[in-house]
Amino acid sequence: MEREPMSSDDRPEAAAAAAAESVQEQPQPLEWRFAQVFGERAAGEDVQEVDIISAIEFDKSGDHLATGDRGGRVVLFERTDSGDSASRRELERQDYPVARHPEFRYRTEFQSHEPEFDYLKSLEIEEKINKIKWCQTTNNALFLLSTNDKTIKYWKVQEKKMKQVSVMNLDTSQSSGNGSTSSLGTSSCKDLPNGGCSEKLYRPNNNMSFPPGGCASLRLPVVVTGQDLNHVARCRRVYAHAHDYHINSISNNSDGETFISADDLRINLWNLEISNQSFNIVDVKPANMEDLTEVITCAEFHPTHCNTLAYSSSKGTIRLIDLRQSALCDNHAKLFEEHDAPGSRSFFTEIIASVSDIKFARDGRHILSRDYMTLKLWDLNMDSGPVATFQVHEYLRPKLCDLYENDSIFDKFECCLSGDGLRVATGSYSNLFRVFGCAPGSTEASTLEASRNPMRHQVSNPARPTRTLTSLTRAVRRGGENTSVEANGNSYDLSTKLLHLAWHPTENSIACAAANSLYMYYA
Repeated sequence: MEREPMSSDDRPEAAAAAAAESVQEQPQPLEWRFAQVFGERAAGEDVQEVDIISAIEFDKSGDHLATGDRGGRVVLFERTDSGDSASRRELERQDYPVARHPEFRYRTEFQSHEPEFDYLKSLEIEEKINKIKWCQTTNNALFLLSTNDKTIKYWKVQEKKMKQVSVMNLDTSQSSGNGSTSSLGTSSCKDLPNGGCSEKLYRPNNNMSFPPGGCASLRLPVVVTGQDLNHVARCRRVYAHAHDYHINSISNNSDGETFISADDLRINLWNLEISNQSFNIVDVKPANMEDLTEVITCAEFHPTHCNTLAYSSSKGTIRLIDLRQSALCDNHAKLFEEHDAPGSRSFFTEIIASVSDIKFARDGRHILSRDYMTLKLWDLNMDSGPVATFQVHEYLRPKLCDLYENDSIFDKFECCLSGDGLRVATGSYSNLFRVFGCAPGSTEASTLEASRNPMRHQVSNPARPTRTLTSLTRAVRRGGENTSVEANGNSYDLSTKLLHLAWHPTENSIACAAANSLYMYYA
């Protein structure tokens, strides 16, 4: 049967239906809710410098979360609601209200790094944890890398049953002359045919002599394994003395055998099993340090291609390198850079263009970068410019002089992507963090505060791909020297900043750090 041609009256309806269908295909904006908080301080309570969180990382399964602080400690959390997923689905089918947010609990903590002193350079080395990266899990043991400015450590955390002494080498049924029980110097012996000690308490004299014939047996304490489990952290490897400058990032390779560490001028390649040798694969140090124009700010391996990695620079560029090209990757395979408009350069241009963090999307197709003012999403197949730019601190542009004076302009904010690649997130001042939708045509933009009662803002901006959040800064309740007011009258507090956050690899859940507190949110 031949299909009749569509009339002119039907075409608008078909177009409207197609438009409505395309709108329905767009992911709906997420409704973010507070889930948990660990280490929340009371009102007016001072926070110790060593307790401030400096690193956050989920493992690949999302069942474990690690945080590091400025005191050199690593704290591990584990998920507690994963095993109830079947019962939860059954209750949902019966229309019972069920809490959907993931629940974590404190598991263990250990001291990863201690403060050190470099006597050759007369420099103090802080114990602060700069980065944490999870490694492959084997035999129910957790493995992770942690680093401070100079030293990387490889840790194994495993559950072990507690051992305890069940039988002591003491005879508590009899007492000495003063009424106290027998001590370690007391021995209980059975009668011997040759006239040895009988069944009585014997206390040796000062010359430690034994009775004639000796004792029948020497009874030692008996150690048995109990049922209680304890988490034990053991350092397997220490990778040291390979960086002249501060380590800013580490990243595991997808091969499960190697990882990289990066400082301001060099990137080294390590084997997890070899701690006394590394290979320098990137070196941007000039022959004359006066010719230095940029430094390395972050480096990360491709999630699936073991030969590919990317690193960012203080000039706002991202370089993609291929380890198959040469042993020393002086030349990049691709360069991602956004050129400034003519006449727009100023004293602060290079400072605010410096990339503080980069993350590969889970599919390996895109790279997310964070500079001081914006988030940028890059397509590996298109190096002419970012495919999307999200304005984070545009309202601070008139205050760049003040930010430079108090060093706030050098704050290093991190970024993260959702597992499905549809959304990105980053932190800001006043303990705020922002979530943007990066799907084509999405206008999702949310701002939340790290607290039990987050104030959520939703805004739609048709001007794509750049989004402006000038009016979204939440007014803080307290003032001070670091509190300023933007053009729209909203205030922002530079003394409270949310630098570190991580997105759950498979769910819409975000962990973020505000000072010493770890906040969890879900959608």
